[in-house]
Amino acid sequence: MDSRYEAYCFADRLFYEVPRHLDNDEGSLSSAVPSMPESSWTEHDLGGWRVYLPPAGDLSGRRQGWKIHVSGTPDNARRLIAKVGEYCLARHIPFKVLRTEKILLARNSKYASRAASGKLITIYPASDSDLERILSDLDETLSGEPGPYILSDLRYGAGPLYVRYGGFVERWTANEHGEQVTAIERPDGVLVPDERRPGFHVPDWVTLPEFLSPHVAARRSGSAADMPYQVTSAIHFSNGGGVYLATRRSDGQPAVLKEARPYAGLDADGTDAVTRLDWEHQALLRLDGVPGVPRVLDRFTVWEHHFLALSKLPGIPLGNWLAHNYPLTQPAATDAELAAYTERALRVAEGIGRVVSAVHERGLVFGDLHNRNVLVDEHDRVGLVDFELAFPVETGRRPALGAPGFAAPPDRHGFAIDHYALAALRLWLFLPMNPLLPLAPDKLPTYLRFVRERCALPDDYLAQVEQVLRPTPTGSPGPGSSGAGSPGAGATGVGAAGVGGGAGWPVAQTAAVPNRTEVDWSGARKSMVEAILASATPERGDRLFPGDIEQFSSGGTTLGYGAAGVLHALAVTGAGRYPEHENWLVQAVRTTPPRRPGLYDGAFGVAAVLADLGHHEPAGALVDEFTPLVADVRDHGLHGGLAGIGLALTRLADVWQRPEHLDQALAVGDRLGGALAGAAGPGASARAGLMHGWSGPALLFVHLFRRTGDRAWLDLADRALLRELQECERRDDGRLQVRDGTVRSLPYLEVGSAGIAVVAEELAEHAPDAASAAELPALRRALLAEYVAQSGLWLGRAGLISALALSLRRHPDPEGERGLATHLARLGLHAVDFRGELAFPGNQLLRLSMDLATGTAGVLLAVSAAVDDRVPPLPFLGERHVPADAPVASAP
Repeated sequence: MDSRYEAYCFADRLFYEVPRHLDNDEGSLSSAVPSMPESSWTEHDLGGWRVYLPPAGDLSGRRQGWKIHVSGTPDNARRLIAKVGEYCLARHIPFKVLRTEKILLARNSKYASRAASGKLITIYPASDSDLERILSDLDETLSGEPGPYILSDLRYGAGPLYVRYGGFVERWTANEHGEQVTAIERPDGVLVPDERRPGFHVPDWVTLPEFLSPHVAARRSGSAADMPYQVTSAIHFSNGGGVYLATRRSDGQPAVLKEARPYAGLDADGTDAVTRLDWEHQALLRLDGVPGVPRVLDRFTVWEHHFLALSKLPGIPLGNWLAHNYPLTQPAATDAELAAYTERALRVAEGIGRVVSAVHERGLVFGDLHNRNVLVDEHDRVGLVDFELAFPVETGRRPALGAPGFAAPPDRHGFAIDHYALAALRLWLFLPMNPLLPLAPDKLPTYLRFVRERCALPDDYLAQVEQVLRPTPTGSPGPGSSGAGSPGAGATGVGAAGVGGGAGWPVAQTAAVPNRTEVDWSGARKSMVEAILASATPERGDRLFPGDIEQFSSGGTTLGYGAAGVLHALAVTGAGRYPEHENWLVQAVRTTPPRRPGLYDGAFGVAAVLADLGHHEPAGALVDEFTPLVADVRDHGLHGGLAGIGLALTRLADVWQRPEHLDQALAVGDRLGGALAGAAGPGASARAGLMHGWSGPALLFVHLFRRTGDRAWLDLADRALLRELQECERRDDGRLQVRDGTVRSLPYLEVGSAGIAVVAEELAEHAPDAASAAELPALRRALLAEYVAQSGLWLGRAGLISALALSLRRHPDPEGERGLATHLARLGLHAVDFRGELAFPGNQLLRLSMDLATGTAGVLLAVSAAVDDRVPPLPFLGERHVPADAPVASAP
């Protein structure tokens, strides 16, 4: 589970969204700013902030320097804004405040960014002397006001004031990966990244004002000796604190340390991490002696952070246990394997129920039961951890936090909250897709049917699960529903092979998997296109199609996550051209160009799509603007690095017939060849795959061979793929998958064996005797797992479909055909109704996505390639050099 995604679920029920789009009218904080004394003051919104500028107060005159942050809580935010606003307005000092209470809550929530958390107000002093004066004045005015510690800043005194050196206005530069990041200027005029990270940092050319020295000394006054425990490793970080493995200094006893930061890690009710740590402490004291529950060892405070030391339970998280044992992640799991797993999973489910019952016998509701809070030891015995949401049943309290797919709906109270989560876990053990259920509750019958058909369970097992999990009549409808029910298969043109989540889609049966030609795929593809078009928001300037959270850092225009990728998928699948949306893309890159030069996350990918669509002038302008940044790119990958930029240049050379672009691509290839020669060996956590590993450069090398005929490029491609294969492990059934440093190994495109396989297929066409090509059968076998958690192209089922489609075009075989048909049919487990059409969830399954990398556009491309050999399964795959006699587009 990637905790970053939860912070993007506050603002919209259907799509990932940034907090600045939270309701502007409800809970306004900026209204607490006193009336401006002069009409010549100006104010404007900037993201989630409202900026106030005095006469002649344009910040571009002083672009960087020491700035002041005021930390605050939901309880004192308005009071702080009123006091600071009055002070700044009277003295003509520029400042900004968070706009709404919801934005404040989102930025201080448990899974918000730790570097940005706590900031309520920003003040821009005109000089170092003004900095000292403002801090001194406000320290007296705001004395005693609470607020979360701002980890990136230096605290001034003991109140809510913090300082850091950084930019006053947005300027951009490339970091070591070629990504566009906010910048500050060195004395020599060179822009460098404005580092924002947990931990106070002063640029090496900046002198710390002398009056701040005592505050730096105070920050450093804490000593490791103050901690009664020696931390050995970190298990988890959140905005509320951390969880660590440790040993007690006095006797060496192993422990788990839970850290809580005051006023940080807020839940929906505004409860902070320290309060939840108090709840956990009290709950565990009440549960002392219950088997499967940790014991309290200590409670203490160090550096204003609160700690709870607990005994360490044996075992691994239930998610890791399932990843190691779940048979449907293997190709063609046998009945015996399913039966053996079912027996163990039932034993684990029974054990969880026993511990939960013991908790209930002590009068407590656990409140946060899900797979990450269950440990399983080598004998399948279970324990529960993380009791911060536990509460006495008589209080009637409801948890304000909860894991998606396990948190009980509002109509459940008391012990029924845990009964719901326990039923959800009993389903999850056999089909771990629970996070999609809050988004699409009508998926439940589909999931129950799948489990019933694939696993031999006791007669009443799923009946009890269904009884507890079934939405009540007053429950919330699915995302595409207006409350009057969801359309059936007839709305999509898909046949009666099955219905998934209110969206017509075939769900494969155990005995007979539909052939990929037996379904009306034209109807299904048309429905996906309609869903994508229905989601468009051309009135917005930041994004056209909703997608992954990455679009909020790389921009809404990119090939991977933005409009360029969606328009590419619509065009190459035959869904048509959409001038209004293409015009949006053209205007967007002119007004807010991409922040990075990369292929999937930046300018070169957008330029390649624009050129393909005939928009040559804006494509050329992007290339001209971002070409100077290529020299600074060090990342070798396809996603945002040199390999992707080189491939975009080959495409532009083809479209425009401009030899200088091919020369640039060849130069990039030479740089990558040199980097490959010096590449380090495999690390603890692999990145092998199409997007970030050496498969991306290998793909570029193959393309350069196609354009030059120089077989040295094929030798380099083989060497790059052999480097990738060092990151793989061979499973007992012959699969070759990329290890990720845990019990898992990965089959996906972005990181995984599918990403290696598609490039090995490209290489083998020209060099069938290449050493890396010998591993293609093992790589192809890794594409056949029946269960895949996500549907997306980069990290989900659509990517496996694309890889299989490419393989079968060149090497037809019955096993691959069966695997592809199963994947196509199993898309029904992911399909969600959106306004009566087929759509798919993005990464983490918490919200819908329409982009190429994670969402519906990627699924559309994969399905189209699987059923129509004319459709390229991925950009730059299965394509050839443009013939010399092909029509030539006008050069920009």
